[in-house]
Amino acid sequence: MIYLDSSVALARIFAEPRQVSISLWEQQLTSSRLLEYEVWNRIHAKAATHVHQTARVLIGRMLLVELTVAHLARALEPFPLSIRTLDSLHLATIEFLRAQGTEIVLASFDRRMIAAARALGISLYQV
Repeated sequence: MIYLDSSVALARIFAEPRQVSISLWEQQLTSSRLLEYEVWNRIHAKAATHVHQTARVLIGRMLLVELTVAHLARALEPFPLSIRTLDSLHLATIEFLRAQGTEIVLASFDRRMIAAARALGISLYQV
């Protein structure tokens, strides 16, 4: 399963020059429900009504993990690197899924997120 970071989702939605291989979009994708909030926050900030349908389709085909105290507990603990709050929530979700036995790789363009994932032993999707 591929855990989609908001950097990859937003690049797709806004048709940025940086893109992952088309084969990623054919895989089973998951993320924290947080991704939905991040995506809509960026869309509203840019007043980008033209991408609403693209966002709905992308989010609609993903398995979103709800924000619960149980799975976010990891975010309350220290990480091997200094990371931003939202990144800690995404990484906590990945760690929760891995603890449940899910084989998961992270797809991200964010260098800080990638470095933190590597420090935690999280496999990376080659973007």
